[in-house]
Amino acid sequence: SDGAEADARRPRVSMVALGCPKNVVDGEVMLGDLARAGFDVVGEHESADAIVINSCAFVEEAKDESIQAILEAARLRTEGSDGAGPKKIVVTGCMAQRYGEELAEGLPEADLVVGFENYQGLPGALRETLDLDPAEGGGSVERVQVGSSTVPFREEWGRHRLTPQHTAYLRVAEGCDHACTFCAIPGFRGKFRSKPYEQVVDEARRLAAEGVRELNIIAEDTNQYGMDLKGGYRLAELLKELAAIEGIEWLRLLYCYPSYFTDELIEAIATIPQVCKYVDIPLQHADNLVLLSMNRPTQQHTEKLLGKLRERIPGLVLRTTFIAGFPGESDQAHANVVEFATRMGFQRMGAFAYSEEEGTPAAEMPSQLEREVREARRDELSALAQRMCEDFAASRVGEEVDVLIDSVGVAPDMGFDEGDGDGASEVVAVGRTMCEAPDIDPVVFVTLPEGVGLPPLEAGQLRRCRISNAI
Repeated sequence: SDGAEADARRPRVSMVALGCPKNVVDGEVMLGDLARAGFDVVGEHESADAIVINSCAFVEEAKDESIQAILEAARLRTEGSDGAGPKKIVVTGCMAQRYGEELAEGLPEADLVVGFENYQGLPGALRETLDLDPAEGGGSVERVQVGSSTVPFREEWGRHRLTPQHTAYLRVAEGCDHACTFCAIPGFRGKFRSKPYEQVVDEARRLAAEGVRELNIIAEDTNQYGMDLKGGYRLAELLKELAAIEGIEWLRLLYCYPSYFTDELIEAIATIPQVCKYVDIPLQHADNLVLLSMNRPTQQHTEKLLGKLRERIPGLVLRTTFIAGFPGESDQAHANVVEFATRMGFQRMGAFAYSEEEGTPAAEMPSQLEREVREARRDELSALAQRMCEDFAASRVGEEVDVLIDSVGVAPDMGFDEGDGDGASEVVAVGRTMCEAPDIDPVVFVTLPEGVGLPPLEAGQLRRCRISNAI
C-alpha cells in the first residue's frame, strides 16, 4: 500500500549513547527532534540510514571508546551490501564540542560534527546530508557545526527516552564555575546556569504523565541549583514541588558538590518521603596536599559535612568517587584516601585512574605518576569499594524494603533459597531499592514465593520485598 511505501521511505536513525547521564538527556532530546522531523529511531545500527555517535570526552578511556564507536560505525557502512547499512555518521557530544575541527580532520569517517549550540539544527542538517529534500535544491552542509559551549536552556521534555519508561534523568542545571585543576568540563560545558524553576517543574510533570516514577536529578553541581536565579528558589524548594507531582515516587540527587548543603536542603532530604536517602558527592581525594593541588575543599571540611548529613538524615546512603594517582600523590597521600574511605564506610564508591586532560593545570604539573602506579592505586580503591558494598548488602539481609522493578525475565540461578537447586534459570525480576541509582549501582533480584497468589511482577511497579540473601 501507499502507506507502507511511505513508511519504507522514512529515513532511519540510530544512536550510540556514551558518557554521563547529562549526555543521555542530550541524546534523548536530539532523538526527539529527529523523530518529529520524520525520522524513525531504530535500535539496530545496521538498518539505520545514519548513526549518531553521542560522544564523551571526560577522560582518555572515554575518548578512546568514542573513537572506537566512530570506527565501528564506519566498518558497518563499508560492509553494508547493496546500499544496506548506514550511509552517514554524525558525531555529537562533548568530544565534538571540544575537538570539532581536529576531530573532523583526524576522522574523515565522520560526515557531520555537531556541537551543543547546533543540536536543534541537526534534523535539517541530516536531511540535507542524506539528500532527502532534493526539491529544495539543498546546498552543501557545513561539516563542522560547533559554536558556543554556554547554550541557553530549551524544553527537554519532548524526548525519545533511552531509559526505561518508569525512570528518567531530570537535568536542573548545566555547566560549572569551579576550577578543579584536573577537569576540562567547564571549558566545553560552559558556565554554571540553572534551568528556570517553572521549566524544571513542567518537565517533571510531563515525565510523570508519561509514566515516570523515579526522577534522577542531575547537573554538574546539582546542589548549587537556583543560586544564580532571581526569586530565591533553591534545590530544597524544588524538591518539595517535585515531590507533590502525582506519580513521582522517588527523587534522587546525583552529582552534588561538597558544599552548598544548606540546613533547608538537608531538612528536605531528611523529611520528604519521596526523596531517596541517598546522596552522590564525588569527593575526588582525601589528602589535603592533593586536594590543595586539585583546588578542592579540604578533608576536614568534607568530613564535617558528611558527619552532619549522616547525623541529620537517618539511613543515609553515600556514594562517592575518587581519583587515584593524581600528579605528586605520595604513597602516604594514597594511604590517606584508603584510610578515610574505610573510616567513612561509603556504601557506594567508584575510583578512576588519573588521566591528563590537555589544557588543564594538572596536566602541566611535574611529578606525573606512571600509569601502572595510577592503575594499581585505582584497583586498591576499587577492591575496597567492593568490600564495603558487600558489607552493606550483608547488613540488609532480613530487612523489608520497597523495590522498583526495572525488568522482568529469566536470569541465571543466583543461589536463592527459593530455587529448586538444579541450577536451571528461574523467572526473576531485576530492580533497585532507594539505595541504588540506575546503571551505576548494584541491583536487586526478586523472586515471587510460589502459591501465595501475589500479582505478577511488572516493570515500573514498586513492590514490598524482604531481603533474603546478599550475593
